[in-house]
Amino acid sequence: MKKLFLLDGMALIYRAHFALSKTPRFTAAGINTSAIMGFTNTLLEVLKKENPSHIAVVFDTAVPTTRHIEFEAYKAHREAMPEDLSAAIPYIYQLIKGFNIPVITYDGFEADDIIGTLAKKAEAEGFMVYCMTPDKDFAQLVSENILLYRPARMGNGAEVHGVKEVLEKWEIERVEQVIDILGLWGDAVDNIPGIPGIGEKTAKKLIQEYGSVEEIIKHSHELKGKQRENIENFAEQGIISKKLATILLDVPIDFDEASLRLEEPDKELLEPLFAELEFRTLGKRVFGEGFNVNESKLQEGTQIDLFSQPQSAGNLNKAEYVAPQAGKNIDNTEHDYRIAQTAEEINELVHFLSQQKAICFDTETTGIDANCCDLVGLSFSVEVGKAWYVPLSENREECLSVLNLFKPIYENEEIEKIGQNLKYDILILSWYDIEVKGKLFDTMLAHYLIDADSRHNMDVLAENYLGYSTIPISKLIGAKGKKQGNMRDVPIEDAAPYASEDADITLQLKEVFMPVLEEIGALSLANEVEFPLIYVLAAMEREGVCLDISVLKEISRVITIEIFEHEGQIHEKAGVKFNIASPKQLGEVLFDKLQLDPKAKKTKTGQYQTGEDVLLALASKSDIVQDILNFRQLQKLKSTYLDALPELLNIKSARIHTSFNQAVASTGRLSSTNPNLQNIPIKTERGREVRKAFVARDDNHVIMAADYSQIELRIVAEISGDKAMREAFIEGVDIHTATAAKVYGVSLDEVTSAMRRNAKAVNFGIIYGQSAFGLSQNLGIPRREAADMIEQYFIQYPGIKAYMNDTINFAREHGYVETLLKRRRYLRDINSQNATVRGFAERNGINAPIQGSAADMIKVAMIGIHNDIKEQGLKGRMTMQVHDELVFDVPKDEIEIFKQIVESRMKNAIKMEVPIVVEIGIGKNWLEAH
Repeated sequence: MKKLFLLDGMALIYRAHFALSKTPRFTAAGINTSAIMGFTNTLLEVLKKENPSHIAVVFDTAVPTTRHIEFEAYKAHREAMPEDLSAAIPYIYQLIKGFNIPVITYDGFEADDIIGTLAKKAEAEGFMVYCMTPDKDFAQLVSENILLYRPARMGNGAEVHGVKEVLEKWEIERVEQVIDILGLWGDAVDNIPGIPGIGEKTAKKLIQEYGSVEEIIKHSHELKGKQRENIENFAEQGIISKKLATILLDVPIDFDEASLRLEEPDKELLEPLFAELEFRTLGKRVFGEGFNVNESKLQEGTQIDLFSQPQSAGNLNKAEYVAPQAGKNIDNTEHDYRIAQTAEEINELVHFLSQQKAICFDTETTGIDANCCDLVGLSFSVEVGKAWYVPLSENREECLSVLNLFKPIYENEEIEKIGQNLKYDILILSWYDIEVKGKLFDTMLAHYLIDADSRHNMDVLAENYLGYSTIPISKLIGAKGKKQGNMRDVPIEDAAPYASEDADITLQLKEVFMPVLEEIGALSLANEVEFPLIYVLAAMEREGVCLDISVLKEISRVITIEIFEHEGQIHEKAGVKFNIASPKQLGEVLFDKLQLDPKAKKTKTGQYQTGEDVLLALASKSDIVQDILNFRQLQKLKSTYLDALPELLNIKSARIHTSFNQAVASTGRLSSTNPNLQNIPIKTERGREVRKAFVARDDNHVIMAADYSQIELRIVAEISGDKAMREAFIEGVDIHTATAAKVYGVSLDEVTSAMRRNAKAVNFGIIYGQSAFGLSQNLGIPRREAADMIEQYFIQYPGIKAYMNDTINFAREHGYVETLLKRRRYLRDINSQNATVRGFAERNGINAPIQGSAADMIKVAMIGIHNDIKEQGLKGRMTMQVHDELVFDVPKDEIEIFKQIVESRMKNAIKMEVPIVVEIGIGKNWLEAH
């Protein structure tokens, strides 16, 4: 059977755009490609997996339809299309053209109507038709040979709904009854009113009983109370809503089978388009491994504005960056890459490097974990286009003998060290008794300060800023996976150009980024905070932390017993044994058997929703729900931490060596992986016990933990200048109690624990842009009460309201906000006409200076503490950073000096009028010290 796919173009584009709204994709030129990429992925998936014989993409036009004419309010309140999405649509049209897929429109009719008409005509011609859309309304079209195709999302596969699936999902007897349900229920997105008081479940129930909207109206006298009243009063509105929801099947459009036949894509049109959009992976998927993003992307002499990147919008004194000819690579670019392997060659290189003021270097290793891999080679560059590669022996003694020749260069404080992700290189060299010293310039971190929300890996930077495609590592060691080799397997003659190129390109990137850092006022932040912090983090990762496995095993044993106990209690209360970890079985027990919520929502696959938010809302209705939450919490604790942490012990040191990420969070905060220290539980008693396993190295050492007290609120008081909040901190009054007293209009002594809890939620909620709705959900109070609290908060703290307004106004004018140390967060959507998109940017704008200043503060403190430890020759070490807390492993005889250093450095990291409070604890383990 012939197979026709009819794509609902705009619905799929919107879906693709918002699917990536929290992690948008941008090109170096600032194009938001989220919608284009999502649409392309969806299209490729269909072409590959479904193999249609015929296909078309259908769009609306701007010409009003009969729905708009007959019902003026139809779609009247839709928000403006986000600007990024609007800009993406011409690219999508070009993309569709490149795939040789017809675009169909017809003035006066919506895409739904065109698809409906074509679907019925194609069915009559013997086609199997797939209406491809996320829109639920299309279910009304389904027949034996017309299917609803909902594309894959959120890791789930595509959903294909035939008659059986539609009847089950909508709980109806005939497919056309979908229209009746929509008529009763209405559609807020399209402004179809429906009948007040009737939601999805009630609509289904009424249609099951009466069959249609008209029959319900005819039998309204059989209904009771408000429902009867609404149906009788809004009968005409229900009929109109049904008409608005009905997809027309008589659009005067011909079904031209030949024009819809799938053809081969137009490679000449698509390749430069993919290159411009920087679709590296997609390009290779479509055109093969030889695809080069830079081909046709930029022509020689083309000028691109470096500040046109998404995060660099604003009224800067813009410096233009002239991109060199694109499409460059090692085969077509002049270079002088040499191998230094003999004693004479190595000595000559060492002498040359020792004379330099700055060197760019890179390391080649057997793996990506610097704490448990081996060095394979070194590369150096001091002049664009020139580099050296020094291979290192697998024999450790021979390797060390060569490394010792370079040791004085690495440890020379007068020679600046340039690199990409220098922390890795510094860390691996430390395992070979080389302590890198001197001023640093890290191209990854430089770009992070220029454009925090983009990608910072070298191959992307080289393509975007140099028009150069680097040698892919896969060419040397194979694709990722179990069969991938390592650099030790690569012949020296192949490894040398790869390694040399890394050093050379990194040096070139430094030359590009240095003037940009100066231009945006970020050079001092780089030189005084981000670059020096590399040494600190490398030292912390090298040190690691001691883990007591026996503690984890004991906690795991106890928790396993508790899990079984909870499981037994749950089964007993449910009156049936079932798999608690199965969302399907859990939903059936809670909502079918126990009837805990007659309005329980279902997922798109027909299962009941049983996420944590759903269960938390039900916890007050039945203690079985709280048992289930406890069961889940314990299971996660056991699998994520108790059983997983011992597997992370380093084979060399038998310690945990987490990796601190400096260029991930756009606010400036550090993150960590393997393990993620930021996520180790603290709110529950059982969760906190995990910290008992993080112990001092021996009986002569202790764990010291130093934590900033309410640092973000103190920064709010400092930045906003609010008099009342500043006074509370200066006078040492508990800020949440002080806020409660002001908001509720009582004295400090009259503040109850409930008042303080609510005030705490407001204090922290405000700086994250929380709305009255969000606060009401958080506290479980009416929205009106939450709104009154926020209103009273701003009356009592007018400086904070002024700060929020001033910050948003500054962002609208300049395109960014700044921390106390001038770290910028660019907000490309701050002037969006779409209220949802703009609101998200505004919340980021309010929070970024606060959270970013807190991040800067602890970084400055870490650098100062690290330097004091070195200068004073102390044996204690900083081992962990978690949110606003620093953790140390300290000899008992150094406790007092560490307390003085840590408190002083943390308090004075950034000078503020609002006092900074640091709480320091001591213990045998992290839990005792916290």
